[in-house]
Amino acid sequence: MKIIVTGGAGFIGSAVVRHLISKTNDTVLNIDKLTYAGNLASLEEVSGNPRYSFIQEDICNKEEMEKIINDFQPDAIMHLAAESHVDRSIEGPAAFIETNIIGTYTLLESSRKYWLSLDNEKKSSFRFHHISTDEVYGDLAGTNDLFTEKTNYEPSSPYSASKASSDHLVRAWQRTYGLPTIVTNCSNNYGPFHFPEKLIPLVIINALNGKPLPVYGAGLQIRDWLYVEDHADALITVLKNSPIGNTYNIGGHNEKRNIDVVTTICDCLNELIPEKPNSIVDFKSLITHVKDRPGHDLRYAIDASKIASELNWKPKETFESGLLKTVKWYLDNRSWWQPIIDGTYKNERLGKIIQ
Repeated sequence: MKIIVTGGAGFIGSAVVRHLISKTNDTVLNIDKLTYAGNLASLEEVSGNPRYSFIQEDICNKEEMEKIINDFQPDAIMHLAAESHVDRSIEGPAAFIETNIIGTYTLLESSRKYWLSLDNEKKSSFRFHHISTDEVYGDLAGTNDLFTEKTNYEPSSPYSASKASSDHLVRAWQRTYGLPTIVTNCSNNYGPFHFPEKLIPLVIINALNGKPLPVYGAGLQIRDWLYVEDHADALITVLKNSPIGNTYNIGGHNEKRNIDVVTTICDCLNELIPEKPNSIVDFKSLITHVKDRPGHDLRYAIDASKIASELNWKPKETFESGLLKTVKWYLDNRSWWQPIIDGTYKNERLGKIIQ
């Protein structure tokens, strides 16, 4: 297949691109605006492959999107380009409205125009795969409840509201115009190449530097953690096997409290690093509880039984195995994350991530 991946220099997008190039015979065009979290260093292992190409462009640019799509003639578009950090959406929601809503609309219209130009065979095989989040569902009230594909949308933050809007647009374009779309909603991802503002890499890197490990409130928020390489595998499975108009929840079957995630990281680091910075005996001594953020959802949990039963997909990694791989990756790849921390990487946009 010829596949366009939007946001392919981001955390999940780069995992999808690496998977497609290394484990399939597909040809991939990566479209990414390269905002603060887009990093071509995450794609070094595939950058020289003749089946991979990259264009730096904004998905909100309708003329360029139409030209790129028409020139490349894709069999499918995997739409991952998005602003995705909740804290940033609270501080500055405008970018989330622009990219996640207007950008998705622009891409849908550009894709529809291209799709209508195809012959019947290519038109019937074309797919627009929209990648979204479980945060669109809001907060789970009960301790045993799970998000299903039928759960009502109740987003809590500007980020999740913008993603909910984009989901609705994609489904509307399928129902109204017949554009062959698929939607997936995933739980919290973690793994290699994760931007250091997110919880797991932030804790790892702060610990390595002997800095406080910030935990919102008491750290009792529960998330279902999904290893990013598993997610990439699931997305490609859905793209190539899902019926048109379908939705799949993708989860890792790993519900963990934030405080337990942090202490587990500390345990891994305590074992892997005998000589700790600043005369630290136990990394857990760095845990610091900070004021909770506004509108913080307490619990997310995915019911991923549909993708398991219909497409025979299940995650390969447990939380313990995936987290250990992740910690080791950050220990072995300081050259990837250190430029982000010290400000030499896009310092005009980044600000200080690690406090």
